[in-house]
Amino acid sequence: MEYLPNILFALLLVAGIGYFARNVKRLSRNIKLGKRVDVSDNTSQRWKNMARIALGQNKMVVRPIAGFLHIIVYVGFVIINIEVLEIILDGLLGTHRLFGFLGGFYNVLIGSFEILAFLVIVAVVIFWVRRNAIRLQRFVKPEMKGWPKKDGNWILYIELILMFLFLTMNAADYQLQLKGAAHYANEAGIIGAFPVSGFMAPLLEDMSIANLIIVERAAWWLHIMGILFFLNYLYYSKHLHILLAFPNTYYGSLKPKGQFKNLESVTNEVKLMMDPEADPFAAPADDAPDPEKFGASDVSDLSWVQLLNAYTCTECGRCTSECPANQTGKKLSPRKIMMDTRDRLEEVGKNIDANNGSFVADDKQLLDDYISREELWACTSCNACVEACPVSIDPLSIIMDMRQYLVMEQSAAPSDLNNMMGNIENNGAPWPFNQMDRLNWAQES
Repeated sequence: MEYLPNILFALLLVAGIGYFARNVKRLSRNIKLGKRVDVSDNTSQRWKNMARIALGQNKMVVRPIAGFLHIIVYVGFVIINIEVLEIILDGLLGTHRLFGFLGGFYNVLIGSFEILAFLVIVAVVIFWVRRNAIRLQRFVKPEMKGWPKKDGNWILYIELILMFLFLTMNAADYQLQLKGAAHYANEAGIIGAFPVSGFMAPLLEDMSIANLIIVERAAWWLHIMGILFFLNYLYYSKHLHILLAFPNTYYGSLKPKGQFKNLESVTNEVKLMMDPEADPFAAPADDAPDPEKFGASDVSDLSWVQLLNAYTCTECGRCTSECPANQTGKKLSPRKIMMDTRDRLEEVGKNIDANNGSFVADDKQLLDDYISREELWACTSCNACVEACPVSIDPLSIIMDMRQYLVMEQSAAPSDLNNMMGNIENNGAPWPFNQMDRLNWAQES
């Protein structure tokens, strides 16, 4: 019975990490449904981008208030994980504050954790107020109703509870050390520094050692269980960016933002037209691959990097708040484009899971069923959304691929655009004037 808590903790840890690994496998499978693209170029620049954008958070501070608060939560999340490592080892080995042998350095660590935990609580409260009381415009857009709003708030509640549990655990631990309780007391004196929970400790000083142990153990178990729950909740939440921001910024496009990609099949056609020795009427070789579909109408037509983008979306709404089409009342929201792509990808993944690893046609697709044509044609292709994203997501690439499908596969461009393209083909310019008449205006008196 002495080792029962350790065994139970080990089983909890295996179950939590095992379920997380299952979710990671499913996530990887879904992302790989996208087309292959070569992103092996310029690795040094990619590492720099990841260090600067994901680790350094340099695009977050463009909006100083939200950026500063996010950095507090981010640093708290990263550093407090060191404390989680000690909790895990203590749970497996049955020890108390295993890293206490570090002495003064350990005290500085625990003190820093507590200050960060307090700052995280402050930041989370401010975030909640911004979302629910002040109701900033980018948090009340149509796509943020229902689950997205609940998810954002649930994350804040979980972070708040985890920080309070951590401080409660430390406050009870501090009192147990002061009272000389077995397993907690140490001949070297108090282990750890408690600049925040020290203010909570007096609330517990009248409790017996037995009750203090109950409080400390309850907070300890709930804290680690909460962390494991949060870890597995990430897959279903916008907070998946905690894990995916790093690969997403690494694989982000290195091309200038105004540069659009060329379709290889179209490029080959142009080269064929310009080759004087080529026979345009020659039949394709027997082993020639079937012509590729132009553009994208469903998630499987997008690249795996675009699907990674969809899962990385933080739903912060910076892209939508910067979008000139959205600002002028158009239906387009770049954030919704990414959320719709992720939702459709999840639907496809569940379809595959339900059919033993094979996708069964469901008469649905990303185009029309999730993203409307009105949204696609509202885009000005200005790249404001791409520039605003703090984790290098590119909604414009998905919009342009879907437009490409509409134009080249369905000839379904708006009439004004069809007129313009016809003029370019016939007159070499978007205007309906013959090339010979183009300078007639200069002859007018």
